[in-house]
This record gives sequence, structure tokens and C-alpha cells, in this order.
Amino acid sequence: MSRVVGIGIQNFEKLIEESCFYIDKTDFIREWWENKDDVTLITRPRRFGKTLNMNMLERFLSIEL
Repeated sequence: MSRVVGIGIQNFEKLIEESCFYIDKTDFIREWWENKDDVTLITRPRRFGKTLNMNMLERFLSIEL
């Protein structure tokens, strides 16, 4: 099966399960954690991956197995 670009996939788990290409933004978690801000406003252009980043963060911090 060839790998594809997961345009429009906003679910991190689905992106990984379907072996889609993904630009690794996990360093975002470290930066966010170390900043210790009360509020984080993520303003990026359209199609930049804001929802996917939030979903990745949710999966990373989730206690579900």
C-alpha cells in the first residue's frame, strides 16, 4: 500500500493507522508544556493543522489505553 498525504484528516489516531504522511509537530507539546502559559492562543493560517495538533495533544495526554 502506498502512503498518501492525509489532506482533510483531523484525527491523529486515524492518520497514524492509515500510514499517511505527517509532518511531525510533536515538539509543539514540549514547547507548550515548558511555556507554562495560562492560555495558549494558536493563530495559524487556514489548513495549518490546528485541529490535528489539538487532537494529537489530546491523544498524548489521554489516560485511556
